Amino acid sequence: MFKYFSFLSLLLFGFAAKAQFSDTTNYHVIYNSTGSVNRARDGSSYLLNNSLRFEIKKKAIALNASNSWVYGRSNDALTNNDYSSTVDFNLYKAIPHAYYWGLANYNTSYSLKINSQLLAGGGIAYSILDKPNTYLNISDGILYDLSDINTSDTTRELYHTYRNSLRLQFHFLINNLITIDSGSFLQNSLTRNNDYIIRSTFGLGFKLNNWLNLNGSLSYNKISRTQSENLLLTYGLRVEKYF
Repeated sequence: MFKYFSFLSLLLFGFAAKAQFSDTTNYHVIYNSTGSVNRARDGSSYLLNNSLRFEIKKKAIALNASNSWVYGRSNDALTNNDYSSTVDFNLYKAIPHAYYWGLANYNTSYSLKINSQLLAGGGIAYSILDKPNTYLNISDGILYDLSDINTSDTTRELYHTYRNSLRLQFHFLINNLITIDSGSFLQNSLTRNNDYIIRSTFGLGFKLNNWLNLNGSLSYNKISRTQSENLLLTYGLRVEKYF
C-alpha cells in the first residue's frame, strides 16, 4: 500500500519555479511530476512522469536543457522505463519572427524498444504568431540519428541515418486561466523508406489560483523501425512561482 501512496503523492504534487524573462531576469527552472494510478480487484497499474527543464534567455540567444523520465508498471510487469535528455539553443538574428536552432538529444525507451538513440542537428524556425499569450511556430531542419534498437525480440540493430525534422508548436493562454500547449514532430529518414519517428504532446492546464494549476498531458510516440508506439495520459497538480 505504501508504494501506491507514494506514487499518488507524486501524482498530486508538481513543482514549477518560473522566472519571467526580462532585461534583468534571464533564468527559468521548471519541475513537473504527474502520473496515474489504477488499483482494481484484478490487478493494478501506475505511470509516473517526471521532467526537469532549465532555460537561459538573452537578447540574441536562448539555451535550454531538459530531462524527462517515464516509469510504469501493470500487474507487476514493466511497461515504461523511458528517459530523454536534451540540450538545445535558439539563435535570434535579423530576420523578424525567425531564428536558427540546434539540438542534441539522447533517448532510451523500454516501450519503444530503443536501447540508446542520439539525435543532433539544426535548422530554422519561423513564428507565425508571436505574442505574449499566443504562440504558433513551425520549424524544419536536419538531424543525424545514431541508434541502437531492438527490431524484434531476438534482433538488435545498430544503425545511423539523416532525418528531416519538421515541428509544429503552439501555446495559448485564455483569460489568464486556461493554458493550451502542443508540440508535434515528424522525422523522416532521408535514406530509408518507411523509416520515420512521430512525437506529439498536447497539454491542458487550468489555473486554480495564483500559484496552483491543474494539468493534464496526452503524448503519442511511434518508431516505425521498431514497430512500436505508446500513448501516455498523465494528470496532476503543478505549483508555480515567479521570482
